[in-house]
Amino acid sequence: MRTDDLIKALDADARSKAMPLRSAWRMAAGAAAVIAAVVFLLTIGPRPDIAAAMHTVRFLSKFVFTIVLAASAFALIRSLSTPGASTGRAATWMIAAPLLVAVAVVLELFAVPSTDWGRRLVGTNMVICLTFIPLIGIGPLAVFLAVLRYGAPTRPVLAGAVAGLLAGGLSATFYAAHCFDDSPLFVATWYTIAIVILAALGALGGRLFVRW
Repeated sequence: MRTDDLIKALDADARSKAMPLRSAWRMAAGAAAVIAAVVFLLTIGPRPDIAAAMHTVRFLSKFVFTIVLAASAFALIRSLSTPGASTGRAATWMIAAPLLVAVAVVLELFAVPSTDWGRRLVGTNMVICLTFIPLIGIGPLAVFLAVLRYGAPTRPVLAGAVAGLLAGGLSATFYAAHCFDDSPLFVATWYTIAIVILAALGALGGRLFVRW
């Protein structure tokens, strides 16, 4: 069987599922958000001064970064889970979140004295960040990998990695409500490392559980 024929067969199989793949992804997103919210509230919860923090640009900017990452990863993973679907436009949007973080870091470097750069980068919650973003995201990652199995991705490792980025963006959005370190320098460093951990776990999960 030729590759094109195989892709068409997989696409037909994905479309013939009892639940359309598009609906499955919508349900997965809702379930993942609920799981992340429950883990977040049962473990660390929002910071006590969140009402005041919401009036600061640095605090709100964290949510812009994480939500943009989650939204772009969601668009890409939906395309990757469908054989033959175009991924070019969705893949291009994946640069949006890193670009926003990079711009914020540059503005931060201009706004604060160089003597404060190291303190803002290290922050006070580095270990908590590296612990709880993966912890909050592991449940959503399992949900997304399950939907990938329901579909038929032709690049399971890549799809799994994007599932990890999606789980990371979602979990980082919740974690940002707890985090006292609002500097873009901190976000660019430790949030990124924590999300990359989930992306690596997703790639491994894609290789082990999603491949066909």
